[in-house]
Formats: sequence, C-alpha cells, structure tokens
Amino acid sequence: MRTFESVKDLEAIVGDEIIVGEWIVIDQQRVDRFAEATDDRQWIHIDPERAKQGPFGGPIAHGFLTLSLLPHLMAEAFAIRNTAMGVNYGLNKVRFPAPVPVGSRVRARFRLLSLEHLPPQMGHPGAQLVWEATIEREGSDKPVCVAESVTRRYG
Repeated sequence: MRTFESVKDLEAIVGDEIIVGEWIVIDQQRVDRFAEATDDRQWIHIDPERAKQGPFGGPIAHGFLTLSLLPHLMAEAFAIRNTAMGVNYGLNKVRFPAPVPVGSRVRARFRLLSLEHLPPQMGHPGAQLVWEATIEREGSDKPVCVAESVTRRYG
C-alpha cells in the first residue's frame, strides 16, 4: 500500500500511474452474493453447468460486480492521510473490454488524471480527484474494466 500524507502530496503525481494493487479472487460465492444483492441472476453468472455451454466456457462475473470493487481496490492500494473522509462522486467513463471468468484473480492500476481544489464544505477543505482505474485479470492481455472514477476528499 502506498500512503500519501495529504491531498497536496498528490499534486506532484498528476498524470502518473501511482499504484498497482493486490490481487483478489473472484469466486462463485462472490458472484452469487452480487446476483442476490442486485437481482441480476442471469445464468451466465450463477449457473455454472449451463454457463459451461455458453460463449465463455463457464460462469463469468457481472461487469458491475467488477466495477463495484473499485472502492475496495482503491482502499487496499493507497491511503491519503490528513483527510476526514472520501466520497465517491461518480464516473466519467466505464468499459468492460474482457470478461472475468469465475475463479480469476483481478487487481487494479491507478493513474491520477486530475486534481481540482474545491471550496470548503462545512469548514473542511476539499479536492476532486479523477482516477483512471484499470482492472486487469491475471493471465489476460486485455483489461476487464477501465473506468474514470471521480472521488472527493475532505480534510
């Protein structure tokens, strides 16, 4: 994990890839829990026997499951001290160039695209950060998700 003392420390690395996170396993239990939470129970995700006959030769994770891992992948990859909180502000772009077969390991690479200082909120200075997040699958040449994640940090 990479640690930054403050948002100000990030100013020097805008445009740079700053971190590559740890691998996490996408198992069938995780996929099934996501299907239950979102009511997205398409067979390609939750029926391993039927999915063997499908286009990917087995079950795959939901694209939105992969995307939903961004906060966790960020938290495991880096920390920004001297801030009171961080919030997800939205997404600019999202693509899923390749599937995530169940049993795969994924990790994320983060590049800080921009940093904009914001007016204080309730007395706390703020900054808006735009991150390019590239989630890759172990053993694959193509990323499984590429997203521009917009976060805000308040000190």
